[in-house]
Amino acid sequence: MKKTMTIVLCLVGVLACAACAKAPSAEAELPSAPAQTQAPEQEKTMTKKVLVAYFSQSGNTAAVARQIAQQTGGDLYRIETQTPYPSDYSTLLDQAKQEIRSGAKPALKGALPAVQEYDVIFIGSPNWWGTYAPALTSFVAQSNLQGKTVVPFFTHGGGGMQNCERDLKKQLSGATVVQGAAFPGRAGGASESALNDWLSKLGF
Repeated sequence: MKKTMTIVLCLVGVLACAACAKAPSAEAELPSAPAQTQAPEQEKTMTKKVLVAYFSQSGNTAAVARQIAQQTGGDLYRIETQTPYPSDYSTLLDQAKQEIRSGAKPALKGALPAVQEYDVIFIGSPNWWGTYAPALTSFVAQSNLQGKTVVPFFTHGGGGMQNCERDLKKQLSGATVVQGAAFPGRAGGASESALNDWLSKLGF
């Protein structure tokens, strides 16, 4: 009887040890999930410092500039002329046409931003007579954009891009000018889908 009990106890002990060996410890670390690494190119784009510089007469270009700054985390800079443009539309058209034809560079108001601190610079303007506003001509002429990535954007009253981007590229020699966009001018800014689609293609 004693011998039988001894055998039974030995078997119980062996089974208990086997169970302990197979059961994982409550404090054992579970395998950690694979780290989600960001694509190098995407990470590089997202860490770039962005400036959104714009000239706006009616507020339409300003609305788009604010949207871009919000989406990209960029800093806003409003380009202003020392002498404001006339509020009368017909007078404004005549003055804009004359300045564009003569290649005028109107004096700007206030200090320019330190563009050397930025990697990507969005530059915006309304479409005036098929090209960009003279105030933008002054801004580009006074800013050292050599080696910078420049992204143009424009607002229009139905004319679309026309020569805006083409003319701006001529003035931006030495900079990398990526594909710009033109949005119908309206107080609410660009449509979210159009803006997001464009910015997504740029990596933002």
